[in-house]
Parts: sequence; structure tokens; C-alpha cells
Amino acid sequence: MQWWAWIAVGAILLGSELAFVDAQFYLVFVGAAALIVGFLDLGFALSLWLQWVIFAVLAVVSMVGFRRRIYERMRRNLPIIRSGPAGEVVIVTAPLPPGETCRIEYRGSSWSAINGGNSIIAAGARARIERVDGLTLIVHADT
Repeated sequence: MQWWAWIAVGAILLGSELAFVDAQFYLVFVGAAALIVGFLDLGFALSLWLQWVIFAVLAVVSMVGFRRRIYERMRRNLPIIRSGPAGEVVIVTAPLPPGETCRIEYRGSSWSAINGGNSIIAAGARARIERVDGLTLIVHADT
């Protein structure tokens, strides 16, 4: 391959990882290996088989040796993203004894809710969603 092709492929891989695709930092190392091979070929006019060997060794060694450490360091400071309704508060419209089911409104939809706590939740009281089991909210009295 020509030196400029290695550099173009490396730049495309680096750019796609950083801008469009979250490939969990794999494309960064493959792209960097392609850039290095391109610059080595520019300076030393390497044979084709040697270019591919250097590319493969650089890509594999850098991924195995550095990917996990760098990826964890980059992702360590991201905020925790909650998914689902667990932890949110709803209003129970009818008395809800422990283990019993009723219908509640949550985000504009009607849901089945089961009292997963040990005490009765009074009508009009606040309840906290503990988890979701299928299409049923498991709630307990909000303290």
C-alpha cells in the first residue's frame, strides 16, 4: 500500500472512533497503527509484507497492552446515567396493602403496581419505585 493510503485509513479510523462510533477504543489503536505504518513507509519505503506485519503487530500489541487502561481512564469521570423509573416517586390513588396490586399513573400512562414493602401505602401517599418487573412497578412507601 502507498504511504498516503495508510495515513488516510488511519485518519478515517481515528476520526470515526472519536466522532461517530463508540467502538470502545478499538479503532483508535488500529488507526494509530495505520498512521505509524504510513509515516514509516514515507520515510523508509518499506516492502508491502513488512508494512502489514508492522501494522498487525502494532495494532494487536497496543490494543492488548494499553486499551483497557486508557479506556477506563477516559470513561472513569463520566456521570452515572440512570435508566428506567427506579428511584422515582409516584402517588398511589388507592390504599395499597403489602403484596397487593393497584393501578397508578406514571409519566402519563397507567401501570400496575405492587406494594413490595411491609406497610400499607395510604391513598394519596407518595411511593418510591423500587424496580420494574415486566410491566409492573414494585413500589414501597416513600419515607
